[in-house]
Amino acid sequence: MVFAPDTEVALRTVVNLVNSAANGREGLATLQDLDKFLEAEGFTGSRVRDARELASVHALRGELAALWTAGEDAAVKTVNRLLREARALPQLVKHDGWDWHLHATLPAAPLADRMSTEAAMALADVIRSKEMDRLRACEAADCDAAVLDLSRNRSKRYCDTGNCANRAHVAAYRARQAATG
Repeated sequence: MVFAPDTEVALRTVVNLVNSAANGREGLATLQDLDKFLEAEGFTGSRVRDARELASVHALRGELAALWTAGEDAAVKTVNRLLREARALPQLVKHDGWDWHLHATLPAAPLADRMSTEAAMALADVIRSKEMDRLRACEAADCDAAVLDLSRNRSKRYCDTGNCANRAHVAAYRARQAATG
C-alpha cells in the first residue's frame, strides 16, 4: 500500500471522474449518468440532482484533469484553493462499513464541494509524500486518459479505460515479428 486506503479510494475516484471525459467521450452526460457514477464510487451525502449540480461536477472534472499532470507548485495552489473554497475542516469519521478516515466537509455540503475536498485531501497526501510521479497520462498515442500508478515498481503506463496496454503490446509484438521476418 502506497497511501492510506481512503486516499487510494479518493484517487481512484478522481481518475474515474477525469476519465469520464477521456478521448472525446462524455460519460457524465445526464443526471442518471452522475447517479450511476456516484453509486459505483460509493459516494454518499446530500444531492440536489439538478443541471447545476451536474455542471459543477463537470467543472471540477476539468480542474482535476489539469491538476493531474500539473507540476507540484501548481498542484499545491489548486489543492489549497479547493480546500479553501469548500471551507474544509478535516475530521475523523466512521460510516457505511468504513473504519476511521478523514472527511473535511459535512454530508450536507454541495456535491462538487464534497468531491473537490475528497480529491484535494487525497492529492495533498500525494504531494506531501513526494509521489506526484504516480499521477500520469496514458502512454498510448491515441489516448488522453489519466493513470494512477500504485504499483510497487512504478511501472503502470496505460489507463484502465479501454485496452490501451493490450493494443500497445500487440503492436510491439507485430513490430518484432515484422523485423524478424
